[in-house]
Amino acid sequence: MFVSILYVIIGLVLLVVGGEFLVRSSVALSFRLKLSRMVIGLTVVSFATSAPELLVSVQAAMDGLSDISLGNVIGSNIANIGLVLGITAIIGPLAIDKDFYKFNWPVMVLLSLALYVLLDNDGVITQLEGLGLLLSLFVYLFVLIRRARKFSDTMVEEVDDALQKTSNFKIVIWLLIGAGALYFGSELLVNGAEAIALKMEISEGVIAVTLIAVGTSVPELAASVIAALKQEKAISLGNLIGSNIFNIASVLGITSLIQPIAVKDETLMSVNIYWMLGFAIILLPLAFIPKKMILGRPKGFLIFVAYCIFIALVFMK
Repeated sequence: MFVSILYVIIGLVLLVVGGEFLVRSSVALSFRLKLSRMVIGLTVVSFATSAPELLVSVQAAMDGLSDISLGNVIGSNIANIGLVLGITAIIGPLAIDKDFYKFNWPVMVLLSLALYVLLDNDGVITQLEGLGLLLSLFVYLFVLIRRARKFSDTMVEEVDDALQKTSNFKIVIWLLIGAGALYFGSELLVNGAEAIALKMEISEGVIAVTLIAVGTSVPELAASVIAALKQEKAISLGNLIGSNIFNIASVLGITSLIQPIAVKDETLMSVNIYWMLGFAIILLPLAFIPKKMILGRPKGFLIFVAYCIFIALVFMK
């Protein structure tokens, strides 16, 4: 058991390190390719920060552990709102922009409902359905970039301009470190999680929606808490919603293209996916009641308590 836990810890550390190096190298390479800051911020960074979830899901699916693939995405989407957003709002109130309810929130809810329909239909995300999810992501990105062009480049998530001066040698080294750390990290995490599930006599799905999901959300959580404590602009609601969109459309889309994803743990469909839908839908009324366009401490506390209840119920079952 100790060795399995050690595998999980080392795996999570490698995923965090790998994700960071992949983001740096991707942004630096994008500058080399003369991509604008807007495109880098909206697409390249988003893809790179979804890499840990993607690698874990692909590795799990190839090992025949599709519950880890699904549980990772469903759990990460719940953790992004319940854990990351909840804690960040408790530390400091978050302002909500109009793009939230006009564009990003509807897309996230539609994709969440689409995932539910696909799984409820036959319990499998086929390669054709995965291709559909991936195509929906490209449509989303196309519309996102067109909308962003109406605003200043400064409206886009900040991109480190210092990376423009990165040498080709450094970019290659960072890419190799990032890719290697993500590969070995996902391998150790999946193997360790499977072993823990077997020894504790619980399903891989439970481990995936709790331990693995929180682990792959650690970078977002750390960045949000540090920014909030410094009283800087914390991670925005739009960024977290974007992360949830990428998790469904790109992570599950790409994973199912490689290997169809089947539901094995009934709890994923009978309980967990409803929590994911609930956390997604509740954000709209929270944006307007009682104080409009502000996610303050009481709302953050409410979301965080709901997440704690979810985790408790998962283990009780």
